[in-house]
Formats: sequence, C-alpha cells, structure tokens
Amino acid sequence: MQNRKHFLRTIRTSAAGAIAALALMATPSSAEISDGVVKIGIINDQSGPLSDLSGRGSVIAARLALEDFKKLAPAVKVELLVADHQNKPDVGAQVVRRWFAEGVDMVADVGNSAVALAIQSLGREKNKLVMYSAVGTVDITGKQCAPTGLAWLHDNYNLVAGPIRKLVGQGQNKWFFIAADYAFGRNMVAESERILGSVGGKSVGSVFHPLGNADYSSFLLQAQSSGAKVVAFANAGEQLVSSIKQWNEFNMNAGGQTPVALLMFLTDIHGMGLQMAKGLTGVTAWYWDLNDDTRAFAKRFYALHGAMPTAPQAAVYSAVFHYLKSVAAIQSDDTDLVLEKMRATPVDDFYAPGAKLRADNKLVHDFYLVQVKEPKALDKPWAYYNVVEKISADVAYRPLSESDCPLVAGKTK
Repeated sequence: MQNRKHFLRTIRTSAAGAIAALALMATPSSAEISDGVVKIGIINDQSGPLSDLSGRGSVIAARLALEDFKKLAPAVKVELLVADHQNKPDVGAQVVRRWFAEGVDMVADVGNSAVALAIQSLGREKNKLVMYSAVGTVDITGKQCAPTGLAWLHDNYNLVAGPIRKLVGQGQNKWFFIAADYAFGRNMVAESERILGSVGGKSVGSVFHPLGNADYSSFLLQAQSSGAKVVAFANAGEQLVSSIKQWNEFNMNAGGQTPVALLMFLTDIHGMGLQMAKGLTGVTAWYWDLNDDTRAFAKRFYALHGAMPTAPQAAVYSAVFHYLKSVAAIQSDDTDLVLEKMRATPVDDFYAPGAKLRADNKLVHDFYLVQVKEPKALDKPWAYYNVVEKISADVAYRPLSESDCPLVAGKTK
C-alpha cells in the first residue's frame, strides 16, 4: 500500500504537474473532443505465440493508465476497445480501418512487425495516432516512418547493437542466426549483420522458421555445424521458449557455442525456467524490479494479472497515459494538436521519466543489458534479471544522421 501511495504521489507531484492541474481546473468541451469521448484501441496477439509478452496484460496496463488518468481528469470520458490481430497483417488492418471509421483516436501496442507495417499506412492515411510497443522492424521509424506512428519501446537496432558490440569485443566474432520468418525476424538479422560488419564480426549463416513453429531441431543442427561462436535467436515468446528448451535438450552448450536471445521478455524466462534460461543475455527497455516506482506499478499489475509486467506492457501504460494527459491539457483529441503537445512534454511516469520524442518518432530513453540469474540467486518471485549495465539513451539509438526517415530534416521521400 505504501508503494502504491508513493507511485500515485509521484504522478501528482511530478514535473508534468502543470498538465494535471490544467485537466483538473477545466471541464473539456464535447465540441472539442469528437463524439464527447476519447476512443483508444489496443490491438495485439491475444491468444497466439506472442500473447504472453503483451496480450491480455497490455489491456490491463492500459486500464491502469485510464484509472490513474481519471484521478487527474475525471471529466474526460475515455473508451477502450480491444482486438486480436492473430499475427495476420490483413486481420490487423481490417480491424484498425474499421476502428478509425468508428472514431477511434489512437491505437496502441500492436506487437508484431508485419501487422505494424500494415497499420502504419492506415494511420498516415487517416491521420490517426498509432503508438507501438514490441515492434522490432526499424522501418517503422525509418524508410516507412509516418507523422502518426510513434515507437514507444524499442526497435531492432536498440536490441542488437549492445550485445553485438560487447560480445565481438570479447572475441565472439562469428554469429549464426535462428530467426522468425516474418518482418521482425528478417529485419533483426539484417540489422545484426550490418552492425557485425561495422565492428569486425561476421555472420556465418542464418535460418528462418515459421511463426508458431514447434520443432527447432533442424535449425539447431545447422547452427551447431556452422562454426559459429554465437548462436543468436531472433524470435520471441513461445518461439524463443521452445528454441532454448530444445537447445538444452540437445546439450548444445557442450559445444562451446554461446546462445544469445536478441529479443527476450520476462514471460519467456518464466516459461522456460531459470535452469534452462540461466546465463542468457539480452537488452530490455524496462524491468519491473529497477526501483521503487517500477515495483509499485508491478505490484498493482500483478494483483490483476498474476504475473509481473513485461517491458511492452509497461510501455502500453506509458503510451496511453502520456496521450491522455496531452488530450486533457489541450482539451482536444485533434491528432495534430495532441501530437504537438506530446512532443513538447517529456514523459513523466515510472516507465521512461524525462523521455522525449525524437524527429523520427522514436521515444528516446535508456536501455539495460541484462543477464538471467542462476536459480540459486533468485531472491524473490519474477526477479529473474541481473542488470549488467545501463545503456544510456545517447548511445542506445542509431544517430539521426544515419536515419532514412523522411520526417528528419534533410531527408527526402
């Protein structure tokens, strides 16, 4: 209870308090908020291989954001819609197109790169905000960037640059990739190979498996015979869990190869268990056990979900909360005006305090290189990571000078 009070007090008394004060002092005009209600859609994988890392948990995170926002601006009406895109771009696009026609103001989460690319064009066409978490492809804020598409969590550059530089610097210079065969996995391998080449490493091969694949034996055998020092997994959720379980079943560690999870979530570690996951390294934008504020949110989330929040779920809370505070501050859900306010106001929450949107629509914040604990080192449930080092925001992102996003000054379409 004390942590929760501290968390709510932090919200009320923070640097963005002026925004809250504006919301409290004024009653929004229904003429300025279309239909008199702010409509937000959460779309993700609700039942498939990526559902644990976002799914129902992201919906709970969004509802907690609404709960906290109502304490600041009780007069603003908010409606939350939820849909399962089934990891199918056509399904996701169909849902979001219908939502926009029905007056949905903002869509959040998504969590699948292929679906995200389909939705990105709709947001651009309809001038509606889409705030992405757990979308890896760099194209969302690169060559296919849009004024209305915001990357709130990470991209593949953030995820692979740190581990590659660290391991290549230790002599682990030959890499083999086992990747999911869709936009995320292929883009992650391409980014990894590009960065490997820039730091003196090289790729000795890659294989791609279907989304939801169950048997990884043939892929692991190819990795084993590749001569690679590092076997990197560019998959997530159930795919990563199954891959690492089979890695252990085949005793792949005995061959001296180092496994690296390029996209690793807390729920993945929970699914495979510490005995199998111990020693895995990865990069995360957020971890529930970082400080008192993250732990306070995690406690509230756990009470509703029975699991600690993943980074994507925390990002959904932050995206929804920051959006709603901006709506309240300007008394409007007009996309251009809200986006202007969001850009002008630093994020003020437990997720990424002080973070700002960059010209290419990336929310710029710190990352953390983490390593999974040994089972004997687990001191409390779900506290699976040792934070090896903080990767500061100024080095976590590809420089704007290298961006191919048309929104960046000096870039052309």
